[in-house]
Amino acid sequence: MEHLLAAWPKIARQFQDARRILLLADYDGTLTPIVGRPEQANLAEDTRQAIRNLAHQRHFKVGIISGRALADLKDRVGISGIIYAGNHGLEIEGPGISFVNPVAEEIQPVLRLVHYVLDRALGTIRGAFVENKGLTLSVHYRLAEDHHAREVERIVKDVVGGVEAVGKARVTPGKKVYEVRPAVSWDKGKAIKLLMKRYGKGGRHSGLLPIYIGDDLTDEDGFRVIENYGNGISVYVGEASHPATARYYLKSPAEVAVFFDILLEQAQKGFRENVSEERNIAHSVLE
Repeated sequence: MEHLLAAWPKIARQFQDARRILLLADYDGTLTPIVGRPEQANLAEDTRQAIRNLAHQRHFKVGIISGRALADLKDRVGISGIIYAGNHGLEIEGPGISFVNPVAEEIQPVLRLVHYVLDRALGTIRGAFVENKGLTLSVHYRLAEDHHAREVERIVKDVVGGVEAVGKARVTPGKKVYEVRPAVSWDKGKAIKLLMKRYGKGGRHSGLLPIYIGDDLTDEDGFRVIENYGNGISVYVGEASHPATARYYLKSPAEVAVFFDILLEQAQKGFRENVSEERNIAHSVLE
């Protein structure tokens, strides 16, 4: 992977050639640092303002795709006129789009029962808890002692195994979290495809430049979609040594915020900076 800011002169040319820009990002670990409990992940006001300003730029569509419930995501970000995709894209709201996966809705009663059983089974493990997000569940254990990790894994497998066996749910691991989702053929990648079709009519010839920024295993589906598209920018948030499908990386949410600031500055100028000025931008940020 190449550092996104170091590659800015090359990337800037993609923006110059684009007729539409679809800027999509994950929330936890991407726009905000990873924290112990979901309710502690607050968006910095500077980042919020940068997102708001980018959304107001001509030819930009901006959205956030998260494992969080749609209502929670909208409440935390609080920006009108952008795209919100909650529960890994199972529910989406934005300009000209309103989508809820119908199969996921049907499985909600099953997940409510799974939530009840998991909550009781994990009750003896301090620091482990279940977050009910309506269409999905998240089993968090970041605050649990390390030696409990295997026990949490066993409980999740035991409780969800039967539901998985009958094709009702599936479990995917993340950073100190297990996601319990409906067993539907849907993920962040398919949600991004849906948004690309909605906002980039004409496919590869539409002049659409899609960008996706994420930090976790659930973001890999999104990276693959961007890479398969051919003309897109996929960005992993974390260390370059981490294996990821993304072409570029940023080290932290703080660097994501820097990228947004640079992108906004260049968008306001119409992406007309010459090559030497583009190199100066990258070097000044990295020093």
